[in-house]
Amino acid sequence: MTTYTAMVMTAQGAAPEPEQRPLPDPGAGEVLVKVNASSVNYHDMVNLAGLIWGEWPRVPMSDGAGEVVAIGPDVTDFSVGDRVMGAFHPGWHDGPPTPQAKAELPGDSGDGWLQQYRVAATDGLVATPVHLSDIEAATLPCAGVTAWNALLEAGIGPGDVVVTQGTGGVSLFAVQFAHALGAEVILTSSSDEKLKIGSALGAAHLINYLDTPDWEHEVKRITGGRGADLVVDLGGPETLAHSVRAARMGGTVAVIGVLTGFDAAPIPVADLMLNNIRVIGITVGSVLSFVELCELITTAGITPHISHVFDWTEVGDAVRVLQAGSHIGKIALKIS
Repeated sequence: MTTYTAMVMTAQGAAPEPEQRPLPDPGAGEVLVKVNASSVNYHDMVNLAGLIWGEWPRVPMSDGAGEVVAIGPDVTDFSVGDRVMGAFHPGWHDGPPTPQAKAELPGDSGDGWLQQYRVAATDGLVATPVHLSDIEAATLPCAGVTAWNALLEAGIGPGDVVVTQGTGGVSLFAVQFAHALGAEVILTSSSDEKLKIGSALGAAHLINYLDTPDWEHEVKRITGGRGADLVVDLGGPETLAHSVRAARMGGTVAVIGVLTGFDAAPIPVADLMLNNIRVIGITVGSVLSFVELCELITTAGITPHISHVFDWTEVGDAVRVLQAGSHIGKIALKIS
């Protein structure tokens, strides 16, 4: 019997340990993927800490990329040898989110991608852009699609102004994608060195929020008093008020993360109301939006910015880098 290795959380909050499993056969509408890479998101960090409900044991990690090595009956959309990525919500194929569409999430509702092989339904897979390696591709399913959907929700196009916060994966993807769409990007960070990387990726204006705590005033100055068409808010409680005040009348604030905690955020209700600001929460996106993102990535030749690559057995070390905030862009895992 042929076996493979999966990294398994045996109990809530338990560190993933290697386990030998029999190699499965794909069923109807499924393929067997040789998994070559994954990446680390804040969602995975919370999951690995045992803070996301689910059945144990289970294999963690929401993101994965690799190669199709076997196909099940009636599969016509992928062939052996095709390179693919798994969607964050493989059951959310198109349209607005619903509880049913978002119910399946690799690593939460069932086994994720931290394993050498994984069976997946083809309607939850996306073809990998040919110019990307599997390690690069594995950074897209969560962070890339999240950034992309923030831009889609605001209808960002040429001449628009986008503000995004920090130099983590979602924010740097937002810089790259908005720049490729012809928008003008304003990037905030506490590090001048990290801001330089954002500039190289397409940010036209840089704001160090340690030097300029009320950075919304600088956004208004840069935009001639108008404000931004979209503010991608990753901080949560400590940044949301600034984001609302940085947006133009009729603009959008896309709430992506809660990096400053889970406490109730002070919201400037008068600014929100008088300026008709739209605040929308973003949790990744559909399979179709992932496909559309890959079209942009291919056309524009975009390559994800990855600051750290770990062996897949070193997922604990990768999480510690994420916790310390010493990464820039994405942290990837190589699976062998």
